[in-house]
Amino acid sequence: MKKLIYTFFFCIALNVSAQSAGQATSVFQKIKEVTKIDKNDRAVYDLLDEFYNKNLQAEKDEMTAETVQRIEKLASNPDTKNLHILMLFLMYQQHISRTSMAGKTPDTDFQIEAMTLLEKETQEIYGKVPAIIYIYKAEALDGAGKKNEAKAAVDQGLKVYPDSVPLKVYSYLNTKDEVLKNDLVKNHTNHWMVQQFGIK
Repeated sequence: MKKLIYTFFFCIALNVSAQSAGQATSVFQKIKEVTKIDKNDRAVYDLLDEFYNKNLQAEKDEMTAETVQRIEKLASNPDTKNLHILMLFLMYQQHISRTSMAGKTPDTDFQIEAMTLLEKETQEIYGKVPAIIYIYKAEALDGAGKKNEAKAAVDQGLKVYPDSVPLKVYSYLNTKDEVLKNDLVKNHTNHWMVQQFGIK
């Protein structure tokens, strides 16, 4: 299923492309100018939550073709409310997928810029930042060598999402907290991240 996701994000026909730092803000603003913003429409927020729950929070990758179709349908409909958030998220995914498929390192400046924009915008529109944004922001900051800022993003995310397994994993890797380790081993031993990082 990971191949399906990579292929989807690699091949999705986005109307715009921002793949380097500095471009994200200007492209995002251009999309936002033509997007209908509606604080009561949670379709995009719910989709980000679904993506998080099926790809990051679940023990195994559970992304379905139906979810991919839902993403594609929302992304290709110019009448989708808050489309600018989804488009920037997809640009981010596309960047990660392309660099991964090419065996290259992602542009962490672009990643940080995109996640900072998404964090601010989701907070402003929905009054809450999706868990996936905290996780991706922490990963981007960590990849840029900004360990303290990455730790702060994880800590902030855990305040809002105390049951997030990925955030617990990153927190444990930062702190080596035995209580966290015991929780992960006892309650989430089969989670793909617990296994990937060899937490025992």
